[in-house]
Amino acid sequence: MSEASDQQPERTVVPLLAPADGVPDVVDSPRMLDEAVAQLAGGTGPLAVDAERASGFRYSARAYLLQFRRAGSGTVLIDPIPVADRMGALAEVINPLEWVLHSADQDLPGLDELGLRPAALYDTELAGRLAGFERVGLAAIVERTLGLGLVKGHGAADWSSRPLPDTWLNYAALDVEVLLELHAAMAAELESQGKTDWAAQEFEHIRLAGPPKPKPDRWRRTSGIHALKSRRQLAAVQALWTARDEIASSRDIAPGRILPDKAIVDAAANDPRTVDALQALPVFGGPRQRRMSRTWLQALAEARSLPDSELPPLAQPFTGPPPIGKWQRRNPEAADRFAVARAAMTELSERVRVPVENLLTPDLVRRLVWDWTSGPADATEARVDAVLTAGGARPWQRQLTVPVLAAAMSTPTTATAAD
Repeated sequence: MSEASDQQPERTVVPLLAPADGVPDVVDSPRMLDEAVAQLAGGTGPLAVDAERASGFRYSARAYLLQFRRAGSGTVLIDPIPVADRMGALAEVINPLEWVLHSADQDLPGLDELGLRPAALYDTELAGRLAGFERVGLAAIVERTLGLGLVKGHGAADWSSRPLPDTWLNYAALDVEVLLELHAAMAAELESQGKTDWAAQEFEHIRLAGPPKPKPDRWRRTSGIHALKSRRQLAAVQALWTARDEIASSRDIAPGRILPDKAIVDAAANDPRTVDALQALPVFGGPRQRRMSRTWLQALAEARSLPDSELPPLAQPFTGPPPIGKWQRRNPEAADRFAVARAAMTELSERVRVPVENLLTPDLVRRLVWDWTSGPADATEARVDAVLTAGGARPWQRQLTVPVLAAAMSTPTTATAAD
């Protein structure tokens, strides 16, 4: 494995201001889609893929612009909204291909909704992490590997708006302009470091993972909720959050644009019982909120009527180990083992130049350490391997981490030594 340094020599960066072949017309009709499908079918090799969403503006992960580029085909931009029911022909051409994306897990769910699913995957952002790059944004990796300067600035725009400005389309086309060249550069970098197989396993894991499962008690992520001290107030947050979420989902509008988190917390803290009292609070007196006053008051009334036995607990119930800060008091042996395991994982991370969180998910390491019980010394590695396998760790991860974690599990702890 090479000892590539993240400190790169000075090089001239060439600004990439516009696609070499110009910005293509946006495909937004069945006829144009048929032509685009034929265009992509005539290309060769892998397919560069990107999708623009409207995070912060829309509730869904829907893709509002699709960008494709393939050798011999050039770049294709597709507005999927007017042709969403005609994606079958596109899927027939591109689904059997290897797709090249940057941060694939961000775009795959929206593409999957359209029936677009890759047969193979290459994620240039994850490739950068595995290569030990400190900066893995698209612009940073393109600059480092290709010497090109990408103009950024529209990724957080409302891509559901129409018409899309020319500057946005230029930005969108540039996002796939050099992805195929970047793919080749990153493949060579990983090959030089002996990490090609590691990357292949990670890419396949992402391809098959599917959309993330919704986290339980999502309402507890309401910003500012920590200021509330009673279970009744938490019930009010939960009721308001749920009402907002239902409205946001039905209208496909980002929840924060229906009602800000701060307004939810203010209402839960003050518990207004009349329209006038509610509208006296910040935000609720605005024109849009005034029309929804009854909805919010109804949610507050439902929280107020809950019996004590149905109120949410002050702290979210743990389904796994407690916070690390509580380990020393509750399980000193686990705390000692974790300190050893964390140090060993940090050393391994530095040695192989892969971030600790990519070697293994932190939650999996915590669960292993917290749940560990003593057993036969000659079975330690097999037991560690079984836990990691059950937790979804890939073979390359287990090959690297099982020996160091088994050694950590075998290290005598302070509590054990005292006995």
